[in-house]
Amino acid sequence: MTVQPLLWAERTWNEIPDDLAAAAQAAILPIGATEQHGPHLGTGMDFVLAEALAHAVSAETRVPVLPTLHYGCSLGHSRRWPGTLTLDPLVMTQVVVQIGTSAYQSGVRRLFLLNAHVTNAAPLRCALEMLRAAHDDFMVALVNSATISERVRAAHFADAEDWHANAAETSLMLALAPALVRPERIAEADDPDRTAGLVFAHPVNRTSRNGVTGRPSQASAAEGERLFAWMVEDLAALIRRGLSETPPLPHSYDAPAERS
Repeated sequence: MTVQPLLWAERTWNEIPDDLAAAAQAAILPIGATEQHGPHLGTGMDFVLAEALAHAVSAETRVPVLPTLHYGCSLGHSRRWPGTLTLDPLVMTQVVVQIGTSAYQSGVRRLFLLNAHVTNAAPLRCALEMLRAAHDDFMVALVNSATISERVRAAHFADAEDWHANAAETSLMLALAPALVRPERIAEADDPDRTAGLVFAHPVNRTSRNGVTGRPSQASAAEGERLFAWMVEDLAALIRRGLSETPPLPHSYDAPAERS
């Protein structure tokens, strides 16, 4: 029988404490974005991936999954293409801090921020800093789905350094959510990476003709299945390590150092 993920939203208030106790007080927060993904992928690609990955890993580890955050920091995608719904970095930081604070109040002490959108990384790192400073016994990890491991990173970066809606993402959606894919548009969606050697970080409207960076024409469902299996295996291993990790030193965040 297939093991189902442990979903926070399906649990009652008197079940959650036991769920957390059995998982070293850990939870996973999947975070994506709603943004244009070229002419061939639906705007929900990032949050669909984050949720699918979190659910698969929860089924392996029994770590509860918080409800997915569907919106991210997508300001760089500009208003050239319709479909992007974005939070600014300050708002996103505060949203994640408030979610994390509520999770802490419910008993979570190990929080894995599972991010499937590259430019969420900066506000999520800020949220991590704020949460662990506010709660001395709160451990927060930021895991970016495309760089879980070296083999996962290599697959994502194979066709572009500044990739977006590329072969890897298209393959993943062909395997996981084919309803988000327009197969008839894939062959003409390729667009090269124009960011090599640049000094500034330019928005996508100035680096891509169609919102894509990479070669989705190289995608296949078989490659998506293989890549997703790697992502599940490698993230589950990382989370299992985190379930037994303790800080290297016991020093309190707030207590002053003793004078020698």
